[in-house]
Amino acid sequence: MEIEIRIKNVLNKIRPFLKSGGGDVEFIKYEAGIVYVRLIGACHQCPLAEATLKTTIEGTLKAEIEEVTKVIKVD
Repeated sequence: MEIEIRIKNVLNKIRPFLKSGGGDVEFIKYEAGIVYVRLIGACHQCPLAEATLKTTIEGTLKAEIEEVTKVIKVD
């Protein structure tokens, strides 16, 4: 699916920032405007994970891909 490729490309742009803190993000699925991701490594247990999810991941995805309306973290 073309939108999933675009989402993965944006996540690849964010990945170096996450990896600098020992974490990473894994794309799970895209459905009806919502991107589902899993935070892994240091990001999984980090107290700032919600801020990273909303500000960095969701903010970047929404800015670069108009179809994205929300990002949800799954475990």
